[in-house]
Amino acid sequence: MVDNREGKYSFSVDEIKKICDRRFGVGADGIMLIEKHPSLDFNLVYYNADGSPSLCGNVSRAAVRMASALGMVNGRAKFMAYDGGHEAELLPNGNVRLKMNDVKEVKKLANDFFINTGSPHFIKLVKDAKDFPVFEEGRKTRYSEDFKPAGTNVNFVELLGDNVIFVRTYERGVENETLSCGTGVTAAALAASFSNYSSPVSVKTLGGELSVEFNLRHDGSFTDIFLIGPAKMVFEGALEL
Repeated sequence: MVDNREGKYSFSVDEIKKICDRRFGVGADGIMLIEKHPSLDFNLVYYNADGSPSLCGNVSRAAVRMASALGMVNGRAKFMAYDGGHEAELLPNGNVRLKMNDVKEVKKLANDFFINTGSPHFIKLVKDAKDFPVFEEGRKTRYSEDFKPAGTNVNFVELLGDNVIFVRTYERGVENETLSCGTGVTAAALAASFSNYSSPVSVKTLGGELSVEFNLRHDGSFTDIFLIGPAKMVFEGALEL
């Protein structure tokens, strides 16, 4: 996470890869820059570990937390991201409630789903997500002919009952499993609504717990989608490239 309010920093694809490298760099799934915006509270620029730009729901929540620490927002935020404008709220319990853009279409693919929540996501329902070969199966789908040339993120979702799901994600651009993917858990929660799950859906991931609120319309589209969860500072420092 980079404070770029003065516009001093820009990173090449090679520099992004170097920073995100888990052995020779900081180690990260991606890099985000907080920048000034002419009319909103801030502009969020995010790159995956391979240097590709994207929307990331968890990054967006972290950005709101960082912008608050920098004094750019107070309680509520409006900002620009890769897929357009977003709003967010800092809740008293420390969670960030992020408004996602509406989802106009859900594609049903046999027993699976394809949903774009700002980033493309393939949703596959599985019986035992904990022991599922996420890397191997996720990579197959990500690079399959059905999703060429851009590829897709791949989510393996277990319906636990009581409006709770467990999600594991192979993330495009990271090219590996990530412990939690905000746009992915949002897509998974929307897909769960077709199995009679209702808002809010509680989501368990290897990286923590989130919840997703939504309004399912009669035409199968979704409005008023919110991704809710914590965002905590882990460390800060200086890096010489």
